[in-house]
Amino acid sequence: MITNAFEYYRPKSVAEALKILGEHEGEARVVAGGHSLIPMMKLRMAQISHLVDLQDVSGLKGITVSDRIVIGAMTTQAELLASRELAAAAPLMLEAALQIADPQVRNMGTIGGNVANGDPGNDMPGLMQCLDASFTLVGPDGSRDVKARDFYQAAYFTSRTDDEILVAISFEHPKGGYAYEKQKRKIGDYATAAAAVQITAAGGMVSAASVAMTNLSDVPVWSAASGAALVGTTCGPDAVKAAVEAMLKDINPGEDNRGPVAFKRQVAAVVLGRAIARAWSRV
Repeated sequence: MITNAFEYYRPKSVAEALKILGEHEGEARVVAGGHSLIPMMKLRMAQISHLVDLQDVSGLKGITVSDRIVIGAMTTQAELLASRELAAAAPLMLEAALQIADPQVRNMGTIGGNVANGDPGNDMPGLMQCLDASFTLVGPDGSRDVKARDFYQAAYFTSRTDDEILVAISFEHPKGGYAYEKQKRKIGDYATAAAAVQITAAGGMVSAASVAMTNLSDVPVWSAASGAALVGTTCGPDAVKAAVEAMLKDINPGEDNRGPVAFKRQVAAVVLGRAIARAWSRV
């Protein structure tokens, strides 16, 4: 389908972009790589009168690895994969980015667009919850940081207001073992179910664990109970079973063309079990 008619803007700065959003309050949206918003516009799921393209806005790209890892919102998935510093500091990021769509999409799709749109099928939101990341939003009243675990409210609804722009994502250096496990129908598809797991150990036992699931509810699901079930264990069969059972209580999948609810719950159990085993093997 063809989108509705809209005015197109290509600002050079965040301030200029915010000014446009303010002038067309409630009728303007920002676009990053376009892989989430443009298809919605073509399907008339989103009718935008004023489209603000962030491609030329300076200062929104780049990866900084210091006390915290900071990633500019307009950094593409391909740029994440190309960063040796990021690979060394947060290999879970690269493992997930490799499983997003295909090379063509990864060369245009941005991490900011992936997390800000609120699409429950996107890979990065759950991953950001697993890593306990923060999102930096800039609006007319200044900037604020919102935890990824507090950001998502419902499908395509987040705590970002219409007059705010996501400018950066940041998180502490992850420690220990990691895994991103994803089951999908074909290359480039959304996950039927995906699991992000980060595990640290002390004295041969799990000292902390973080578990997040993708496309199994109308928001990404960070399962605190699932991670807690692994603490104090060696990730044996009983511990994994308890973690899976806890996760299954937190998700709420719906039936769609990826399968019925029972199938999705079974896939979720399998991918989480695999992710825990792989993360534990890397501790």
